[in-house]
Amino acid sequence: MDESPRYGDRVTVPEPYSIEHIPFAERHGHSRQLLWLWLAANLTIADYAIGFVPVALGLSVGPAILALALGNILGGLVLAWSAAMGPAAGYPQMFIGRRAFGRVGGYIPAALNWLSTAGWFTVNTILGSFAIQLLVPGLPFPAAAAVLVAVQTLLVIYGHNLIQEFERYMVLILGVLFAIATVIALTHGSTIANWHPKPVGGTLALFAIVLAISFSYIMSWSPYASDYSRYLPEITSRSYIAIYVFIGAVLASFLTEVVGLLVAILTPGASTPIAALKTAMGGFGAFAVIAVILGATTANVLNLYSNTMSAKVLDVRLPRWQLAVLGGALGFVLALVGYQNFTQNYQNFLIVLDYWIMPWLAVVLLDFYVFKNREPMGFSQAPPWNWNGAIAFAIGLGVSIPFMSETFFKGWFHALFGGADFGYFIGFIVAGLVYLLLNRGRARQR
Repeated sequence: MDESPRYGDRVTVPEPYSIEHIPFAERHGHSRQLLWLWLAANLTIADYAIGFVPVALGLSVGPAILALALGNILGGLVLAWSAAMGPAAGYPQMFIGRRAFGRVGGYIPAALNWLSTAGWFTVNTILGSFAIQLLVPGLPFPAAAAVLVAVQTLLVIYGHNLIQEFERYMVLILGVLFAIATVIALTHGSTIANWHPKPVGGTLALFAIVLAISFSYIMSWSPYASDYSRYLPEITSRSYIAIYVFIGAVLASFLTEVVGLLVAILTPGASTPIAALKTAMGGFGAFAVIAVILGATTANVLNLYSNTMSAKVLDVRLPRWQLAVLGGALGFVLALVGYQNFTQNYQNFLIVLDYWIMPWLAVVLLDFYVFKNREPMGFSQAPPWNWNGAIAFAIGLGVSIPFMSETFFKGWFHALFGGADFGYFIGFIVAGLVYLLLNRGRARQR
């Protein structure tokens, strides 16, 4: 009889698993814990910074709030149903993708996700470091970033259970601090009502940009959603998981973005979104900055943890803790390189994320929910290539690019929607249709 201690729900020991199947004896928790995790992960400064984009573009308040709401709802739906795969599969999200792409074919999206998680880790490190500098004037940016990265890396080394516990306690603190920020911003209702934007383009195009950015932020959690649900018992209801994840992520992300929108209107000319928040909050400025630092950490522990999962799916033969250290070091270096031109880099980064994630999601969601490929052995014993998934992904991505309409690239058909960028939705639809066609024989059998 095996008397070795189990990991279970203990938070004081490092997690022994990476991309292995989580044994049934190790399953624990309730689907509602995902509500707290996704609330905490989205009560962050990166969401808040998105609220500055419509103000910079000159989109009026009504259309801006509508675009933010629609983007979050659509993004929240794909995130929720991605997370719902975790208990049945027992694997992290990128490993689940191996069934539809093959072990070697899955290297491509895993590598892209490794880059995405590194990018998000960098974004939050930059914003959190700006906040530390406001609390400690004169502290060099590299020193602030080093402190933040060290704390986040330590949390990730301990792994899943400590992350879940950390996020649960952060919900209350961040919720209170951002609620205070909301109330203070709304006390300046007349200033907000009298704001007259100067649009930099047509309303539809600006609406589409804000929609894409808000959608991209919340949707971009999808490639690692199951990383945080795979420890739940296999019989956990997928519907409950989807509901809790959707409510937590959408509610936190939308409200935080609206706070950013209001603060951006109240503080024109502020040097950074963080400085704007401190100014707008007046006597509560220091508390708002603390919220920024904590929020950067709640998001970044997920980014770095899933960065290690993607590296393992790439068959990198290093222990998870070493991958966490390497990922943290990379994010630190990228933060030093990118913090001086943050706003434009951030906007471009968010848009680009849509283009690879959407066709990948179409294939993985169809494979799991339509073709019902859910057996754990189907993921662990995937052949080197599943050409149907790879072909559908490539075609969906290729078709979407000519519809891009961004400052850094305009495709052949960029004017088709009046300058609005809906190419990422086209990529999702086309990849899904191609995957259905390539698997039409299996669909009839189902």
